[in-house]
Amino acid sequence: MSIIDTLAQQLNGTQLKIVFPESEDDRILEATLRLVKERLVHPVLIGDVSQVTAYFNGNGIIEGFTVIDPSTSDLREPLKEALLDRRKGKVTAEEADDLLLQPNYFGVLLVYAGYADGMVSGAVYTTADTVRPALQLIKTKPGITRTSGAFLMEKAEHRMIFSDCAVNIDPDSEALAGIATGAADLAKMFHIDPKVALLSYSSKGSGSGPAVDKVAKAASLAQEARPDLLLDGELQVDAAVNQVVAMKKVPQSPLKGQANVLIFPNIEAGNIGYKLVQRLGGYDAIGPILVGLNKPVSDLSRGCNADDVYKLTVITASQALADKA
Repeated sequence: MSIIDTLAQQLNGTQLKIVFPESEDDRILEATLRLVKERLVHPVLIGDVSQVTAYFNGNGIIEGFTVIDPSTSDLREPLKEALLDRRKGKVTAEEADDLLLQPNYFGVLLVYAGYADGMVSGAVYTTADTVRPALQLIKTKPGITRTSGAFLMEKAEHRMIFSDCAVNIDPDSEALAGIATGAADLAKMFHIDPKVALLSYSSKGSGSGPAVDKVAKAASLAQEARPDLLLDGELQVDAAVNQVVAMKKVPQSPLKGQANVLIFPNIEAGNIGYKLVQRLGGYDAIGPILVGLNKPVSDLSRGCNADDVYKLTVITASQALADKA
Protein backbone atom coordinates (compact mmCIF):
# COMPACT_ATOMS: atom_id res chain seq x y z
CA MET A 1 0.00 0.00 0.00
CA SER A 2 1.35 3.44 -0.94
CA ILE A 3 1.80 6.09 1.73
CA ILE A 4 -0.94 8.14 0.06
CA ASP A 5 -3.36 5.23 0.47
CA THR A 6 -2.35 4.89 4.12
CA LEU A 7 -2.83 8.60 4.81
CA ALA A 8 -6.13 8.63 2.91
CA GLN A 9 -7.46 5.88 5.18
CA GLN A 10 -6.61 8.03 8.21
CA LEU A 11 -8.40 11.02 6.67
CA ASN A 12 -11.58 9.21 5.73
CA GLY A 13 -14.54 11.01 7.24
CA THR A 14 -12.51 13.72 9.00
CA GLN A 15 -13.82 16.35 6.55
CA LEU A 16 -10.97 18.79 7.12
CA LYS A 17 -11.47 21.97 5.09
CA ILE A 18 -8.81 22.52 2.45
CA VAL A 19 -8.84 25.69 0.34
CA PHE A 20 -8.29 25.70 -3.43
CA PRO A 21 -7.87 29.25 -4.80
CA GLU A 22 -7.64 28.05 -8.43
CA SER A 23 -11.12 26.63 -9.00
CA GLU A 24 -11.14 27.69 -12.65
CA ASP A 25 -8.51 25.04 -13.42
CA ASP A 26 -9.78 21.67 -14.71
CA ARG A 27 -7.11 19.75 -12.77
CA ILE A 28 -8.31 21.27 -9.51
CA LEU A 29 -11.94 20.48 -10.30
CA GLU A 30 -11.16 16.88 -11.22
CA ALA A 31 -9.09 16.32 -8.08
CA THR A 32 -11.56 17.95 -5.69
CA LEU A 33 -14.43 15.95 -7.18
CA ARG A 34 -12.50 12.76 -6.39
CA LEU A 35 -11.70 13.99 -2.88
CA VAL A 36 -15.38 14.68 -2.18
CA LYS A 37 -16.48 11.32 -3.56
CA GLU A 38 -13.94 9.55 -1.34
CA ARG A 39 -14.96 11.68 1.67
CA LEU A 40 -11.34 12.61 2.42
CA VAL A 41 -11.62 16.39 2.75
CA HIS A 42 -14.18 19.17 2.42
CA PRO A 43 -12.87 21.34 -0.43
CA VAL A 44 -13.34 25.10 -0.17
CA LEU A 45 -13.09 26.40 -3.72
CA ILE A 46 -12.60 30.10 -4.40
CA GLY A 47 -14.20 31.35 -7.58
CA ASP A 48 -17.46 31.59 -9.50
CA VAL A 49 -20.12 30.00 -7.28
CA SER A 50 -22.55 29.11 -10.06
CA GLN A 51 -19.95 27.60 -12.39
CA VAL A 52 -18.19 25.49 -9.77
CA THR A 53 -21.47 24.35 -8.22
CA ALA A 54 -22.76 23.38 -11.67
CA TYR A 55 -19.65 21.26 -12.23
CA PHE A 56 -20.14 19.31 -9.01
CA ASN A 57 -23.90 18.99 -9.47
CA GLY A 58 -23.35 17.77 -13.02
CA ASN A 59 -21.17 15.00 -11.61
CA GLY A 60 -23.78 13.94 -9.07
CA ILE A 61 -22.40 15.83 -6.05
CA ILE A 62 -24.68 18.25 -4.22
CA GLU A 63 -22.89 18.52 -0.86
CA GLY A 64 -19.51 18.07 0.79
CA PHE A 65 -17.92 21.15 -0.78
CA THR A 66 -18.07 24.94 -0.44
CA VAL A 67 -17.61 27.62 -3.09
CA ILE A 68 -16.76 31.21 -2.12
CA ASP A 69 -16.67 34.30 -4.31
CA PRO A 70 -14.37 36.80 -2.55
CA SER A 71 -16.21 39.77 -4.04
CA THR A 72 -19.55 38.82 -2.43
CA SER A 73 -18.58 36.70 0.59
CA ASP A 74 -19.89 37.58 4.05
CA LEU A 75 -16.39 36.75 5.30
CA ARG A 76 -14.84 39.80 3.64
CA GLU A 77 -15.13 42.07 6.67
CA PRO A 78 -13.85 39.63 9.33
CA LEU A 79 -11.02 38.60 7.01
CA LYS A 80 -10.18 42.24 6.33
CA GLU A 81 -9.96 42.88 10.07
CA ALA A 82 -7.72 39.84 10.48
CA LEU A 83 -5.48 41.02 7.63
CA LEU A 84 -5.17 44.57 8.97
CA ASP A 85 -4.38 43.26 12.45
CA ARG A 86 -1.78 40.78 11.21
CA ARG A 87 -0.15 43.28 8.84
CA LYS A 88 -0.57 46.29 11.10
CA GLY A 89 1.29 49.29 9.74
CA LYS A 90 2.21 47.45 6.53
CA VAL A 91 -1.16 47.31 4.74
CA THR A 92 -3.73 50.10 4.41
CA ALA A 93 -7.49 49.50 4.41
CA GLU A 94 -7.59 50.21 0.69
CA GLU A 95 -4.75 47.76 0.02
CA ALA A 96 -6.53 45.16 2.16
CA ASP A 97 -9.64 45.48 -0.01
CA ASP A 98 -7.53 44.80 -3.10
CA LEU A 99 -5.75 41.82 -1.52
CA LEU A 100 -9.06 40.26 -0.49
CA LEU A 101 -10.04 40.10 -4.16
CA GLN A 102 -6.96 37.97 -4.90
CA PRO A 103 -7.88 34.29 -4.44
CA ASN A 104 -4.44 33.35 -3.11
CA TYR A 105 -4.59 35.97 -0.33
CA PHE A 106 -8.25 35.27 0.39
CA GLY A 107 -7.45 31.55 0.67
CA VAL A 108 -4.52 32.04 3.04
CA LEU A 109 -6.67 34.33 5.17
CA LEU A 110 -9.31 31.61 5.46
CA VAL A 111 -6.64 29.30 6.85
CA TYR A 112 -5.04 31.93 9.09
CA ALA A 113 -8.38 33.01 10.58
CA GLY A 114 -9.46 29.43 11.28
CA TYR A 115 -12.16 29.04 8.63
CA ALA A 116 -10.13 26.30 6.94
CA ASP A 117 -7.40 23.83 7.89
CA GLY A 118 -4.98 24.16 4.98
CA MET A 119 -4.54 25.29 1.39
CA VAL A 120 -3.31 23.77 -1.88
CA SER A 121 -2.25 26.18 -4.62
CA GLY A 122 0.29 26.53 -7.44
CA ALA A 123 -1.41 24.90 -10.44
CA VAL A 124 -1.71 28.43 -11.83
CA TYR A 125 0.00 30.65 -9.26
CA THR A 126 3.79 30.80 -9.07
CA THR A 127 5.62 29.52 -6.01
CA ALA A 128 6.23 33.13 -4.95
CA ASP A 129 2.53 33.97 -5.18
CA THR A 130 1.69 30.90 -3.10
CA VAL A 131 4.41 31.23 -0.48
CA ARG A 132 4.45 35.01 0.03
CA PRO A 133 0.96 35.39 1.59
CA ALA A 134 1.54 32.27 3.68
CA LEU A 135 4.74 33.70 5.14
CA GLN A 136 3.15 37.10 5.73
CA LEU A 137 0.02 35.78 7.45
CA ILE A 138 0.42 32.22 8.71
CA LYS A 139 4.17 32.56 9.37
CA THR A 140 6.57 29.90 10.61
CA LYS A 141 6.38 27.82 13.76
CA PRO A 142 8.33 28.92 16.86
CA GLY A 143 12.01 28.15 16.52
CA ILE A 144 11.87 27.89 12.72
CA THR A 145 13.35 30.88 10.91
CA ARG A 146 12.14 30.01 7.42
CA THR A 147 10.00 27.54 5.54
CA SER A 148 11.39 25.03 3.05
CA GLY A 149 10.06 22.93 0.18
CA ALA A 150 10.39 19.15 0.49
CA PHE A 151 9.42 16.29 -1.80
CA LEU A 152 8.22 12.84 -0.86
CA MET A 153 9.91 10.43 -3.27
CA GLU A 154 8.21 7.04 -3.50
CA LYS A 155 8.76 3.91 -5.59
CA ALA A 156 6.89 0.77 -4.53
CA GLU A 157 7.62 0.50 -0.78
CA HIS A 158 10.73 2.71 -0.83
CA ARG A 159 10.23 6.26 0.44
CA MET A 160 12.60 9.18 0.86
CA ILE A 161 12.41 12.89 1.65
CA PHE A 162 14.35 15.39 -0.48
CA SER A 163 14.77 19.01 0.69
CA ASP A 164 15.04 21.91 -0.04
CA CYS A 165 14.02 21.64 -3.68
CA ALA A 166 11.73 24.62 -4.05
CA VAL A 167 12.07 27.63 -1.73
CA ASN A 168 15.51 28.65 -0.42
CA ILE A 169 17.92 29.48 -3.22
CA ASP A 170 21.22 29.28 -1.32
CA PRO A 171 20.64 28.70 2.40
CA ASP A 172 23.44 29.40 4.86
CA SER A 173 24.53 26.87 7.47
CA GLU A 174 21.92 27.91 10.03
CA ALA A 175 19.10 27.73 7.50
CA LEU A 176 20.36 24.41 6.14
CA ALA A 177 20.37 22.96 9.66
CA GLY A 178 16.74 24.00 10.08
CA ILE A 179 15.83 22.50 6.72
CA ALA A 180 17.40 19.22 7.84
CA THR A 181 15.51 18.99 11.13
CA GLY A 182 12.24 20.05 9.50
CA ALA A 183 12.63 17.38 6.82
CA ALA A 184 13.32 14.76 9.49
CA ASP A 185 10.11 15.63 11.30
CA LEU A 186 8.18 15.51 8.02
CA ALA A 187 9.59 12.04 7.35
CA LYS A 188 8.05 10.75 10.56
CA MET A 189 4.59 11.77 9.32
CA PHE A 190 5.14 9.38 6.41
CA HIS A 191 6.18 6.55 8.75
CA ILE A 192 9.83 6.95 7.73
CA ASP A 193 12.42 6.52 10.47
CA PRO A 194 14.63 9.47 9.46
CA LYS A 195 18.27 8.93 8.58
CA VAL A 196 19.42 12.37 7.50
CA ALA A 197 22.31 13.09 5.13
CA LEU A 198 23.46 16.62 4.34
CA LEU A 199 24.86 16.34 0.83
CA SER A 200 27.96 17.84 -0.75
CA TYR A 201 30.64 17.03 -3.33
CA SER A 202 32.79 16.05 -0.35
CA SER A 203 32.56 13.21 2.16
CA LYS A 204 33.84 14.11 5.64
CA GLY A 205 36.69 16.29 4.45
CA SER A 206 37.58 14.57 1.18
CA GLY A 207 37.09 17.94 -0.52
CA SER A 208 37.49 21.49 0.66
CA GLY A 209 36.10 24.96 0.10
CA PRO A 210 33.38 27.29 1.35
CA ALA A 211 30.56 25.10 0.02
CA VAL A 212 31.90 22.10 1.94
CA ASP A 213 32.39 24.15 5.10
CA LYS A 214 28.79 25.38 4.88
CA VAL A 215 27.36 21.86 4.81
CA ALA A 216 29.70 20.52 7.49
CA LYS A 217 28.75 23.38 9.81
CA ALA A 218 25.05 22.82 9.07
CA ALA A 219 25.38 19.16 10.03
CA SER A 220 27.01 20.13 13.34
CA LEU A 221 24.32 22.71 14.09
CA ALA A 222 21.51 20.31 13.26
CA GLN A 223 22.99 17.57 15.43
CA GLU A 224 23.49 20.01 18.29
CA ALA A 225 19.89 21.19 18.03
CA ARG A 226 18.46 17.69 17.64
CA PRO A 227 20.71 15.07 19.24
CA ASP A 228 17.81 12.62 18.89
CA LEU A 229 18.27 12.46 15.11
CA LEU A 230 20.45 10.02 13.18
CA LEU A 231 22.27 12.54 11.01
CA ASP A 232 25.56 13.00 9.21
CA GLY A 233 27.29 15.36 6.82
CA GLU A 234 28.92 16.45 4.74
CA LEU A 235 28.44 13.40 2.49
CA GLN A 236 28.54 12.66 -1.21
CA VAL A 237 25.29 11.12 -2.37
CA ASP A 238 26.79 7.69 -3.07
CA ALA A 239 28.26 7.54 0.43
CA ALA A 240 24.87 8.54 1.81
CA VAL A 241 22.70 5.94 0.07
CA ASN A 242 24.96 3.02 -0.89
CA GLN A 243 26.16 0.72 1.88
CA VAL A 244 29.16 -0.62 -0.04
CA VAL A 245 30.39 2.85 -0.97
CA ALA A 246 29.78 4.09 2.57
CA MET A 247 31.98 1.35 4.02
CA LYS A 248 34.83 2.48 1.77
CA LYS A 249 34.44 6.25 1.98
CA VAL A 250 32.95 6.90 5.42
CA PRO A 251 33.15 3.72 7.52
CA GLN A 252 32.46 5.66 10.72
CA SER A 253 29.25 7.26 9.43
CA PRO A 254 26.25 6.39 11.61
CA LEU A 255 24.07 6.30 8.48
CA LYS A 256 25.99 3.34 7.01
CA GLY A 257 24.84 4.24 3.51
CA GLN A 258 21.16 4.01 4.39
CA ALA A 259 20.10 7.67 4.33
CA ASN A 260 16.43 8.28 3.53
CA VAL A 261 16.28 12.05 4.10
CA LEU A 262 18.55 13.91 1.68
CA ILE A 263 19.33 17.57 2.30
CA PHE A 264 20.70 19.42 -0.71
CA PRO A 265 23.14 22.33 -0.33
CA ASN A 266 21.07 24.69 -2.49
CA ILE A 267 17.90 24.86 -4.56
CA GLU A 268 19.79 24.20 -7.79
CA ALA A 269 21.07 20.84 -6.57
CA GLY A 270 17.72 19.98 -4.99
CA ASN A 271 15.64 20.76 -8.05
CA ILE A 272 17.97 18.84 -10.35
CA GLY A 273 18.24 15.96 -7.89
CA TYR A 274 14.55 15.27 -7.40
CA LYS A 275 13.80 15.56 -11.13
CA LEU A 276 16.60 13.12 -12.03
CA VAL A 277 15.29 10.56 -9.55
CA GLN A 278 11.72 11.15 -10.73
CA ARG A 279 12.36 10.99 -14.48
CA LEU A 280 15.21 8.48 -14.70
CA GLY A 281 14.64 6.49 -11.52
CA GLY A 282 10.89 6.06 -11.88
CA TYR A 283 10.00 7.56 -8.50
CA ASP A 284 6.80 9.44 -7.79
CA ALA A 285 7.70 12.97 -6.66
CA ILE A 286 5.00 14.45 -4.45
CA GLY A 287 5.39 18.08 -3.52
CA PRO A 288 6.69 20.62 -2.91
CA ILE A 289 5.46 20.23 0.65
CA LEU A 290 6.02 23.47 2.55
CA VAL A 291 7.64 22.65 5.89
CA GLY A 292 7.64 24.85 8.98
CA LEU A 293 4.46 26.91 8.65
CA ASN A 294 2.03 27.25 11.56
CA LYS A 295 -0.69 25.81 9.31
CA PRO A 296 -0.16 23.79 6.14
CA VAL A 297 -0.04 25.44 2.73
CA SER A 298 1.21 23.39 -0.21
CA ASP A 299 2.61 24.54 -3.52
CA LEU A 300 1.81 22.51 -6.63
CA SER A 301 3.99 22.43 -9.71
CA ARG A 302 2.34 24.26 -12.58
CA GLY A 303 3.00 21.13 -14.63
CA CYS A 304 0.91 19.00 -12.25
CA ASN A 305 -1.96 16.72 -13.20
CA ALA A 306 -5.15 15.98 -11.27
CA ASP A 307 -3.54 12.99 -9.53
CA ASP A 308 -0.73 15.23 -8.28
CA VAL A 309 -3.33 17.62 -6.86
CA TYR A 310 -5.11 14.72 -5.15
CA LYS A 311 -1.91 13.39 -3.58
CA LEU A 312 -0.65 16.74 -2.36
CA THR A 313 -4.06 17.47 -0.87
CA VAL A 314 -3.96 14.21 1.06
CA ILE A 315 -0.56 15.22 2.43
CA THR A 316 -1.72 18.75 3.28
CA ALA A 317 -4.77 17.44 5.12
CA SER A 318 -2.58 14.92 6.94
CA GLN A 319 -0.31 17.75 8.11
CA ALA A 320 -3.39 19.58 9.41
CA LEU A 321 -4.61 16.43 11.14
CA ALA A 322 -1.21 15.93 12.79
CA ASP A 323 -1.22 19.55 13.99
CA LYS A 324 -4.59 18.97 15.65
CA ALA A 325 -3.39 15.84 17.46
